[in-house]
Amino acid sequence: MAKVAVVTGGSRGIGAAISKALKAAGYSVAASYAGNDEAAAKFKDETGIPVYKWDVSNYDACAAGLKQIEADLGPVDVLVNNAGITKDAMFHRMTPDQWNGVINTNLNSLFNMTRPVWEGMRNRKFGRIICISSINGQKGQAGQANYSAAKAGEIGFVKALAQEGARAGITVNAITPGYIGTEMVRAIAQDVLDKHILPFIPVGRLGEPEEIARCVVFLASDDAGFITGSTLSANGGQYMA
Repeated sequence: MAKVAVVTGGSRGIGAAISKALKAAGYSVAASYAGNDEAAAKFKDETGIPVYKWDVSNYDACAAGLKQIEADLGPVDVLVNNAGITKDAMFHRMTPDQWNGVINTNLNSLFNMTRPVWEGMRNRKFGRIICISSINGQKGQAGQANYSAAKAGEIGFVKALAQEGARAGITVNAITPGYIGTEMVRAIAQDVLDKHILPFIPVGRLGEPEEIARCVVFLASDDAGFITGSTLSANGGQYMA
């Protein structure tokens, strides 16, 4: 029977690439999303991957959504915490709503999503938790105090939880993408990319969502059973930690 994988924010961007790669690797995949019904429906039609709508910043919604997935597909073996938002502003202009919105969606969602599946993974002596952090959680970024704090918090969450899960056969790891060629990044003006982004990436290009997805597939596999508490940087050499 195929292992069940859940990908938050799994119908667009990096999340969509992860969902498709896991399906291609033989997993039974469920993709959650927050609000873009049209994109989710298109993704479902094109891939055959079921989609589920809820707000990852709400614990009860996460618990209910995961309960439905387990009823539909079976117990969750792999959880990819990918969902995230940005509300950028220089700190002297940042509002409580901008701060709390990013922290709730990007960081508090880790508890909301992982806690409901944790005991089942412990009981079955197997689990894979993979958190999609960011290069900016490692090096920081002006105008993103909220986002950088949340993404750095993801790495701390991974390091702590990995220690708790190790004896139960659960690995917990983070991936920190750099600039990836998603729809959002490709919308940046070409002159800005050419002058302010690409020159700082030693490999000289943006990453592709599929490159992050391949990292996820590896960390989810049995081959990665001895890797836990790790941070896998996928940034073209832009930041070396």
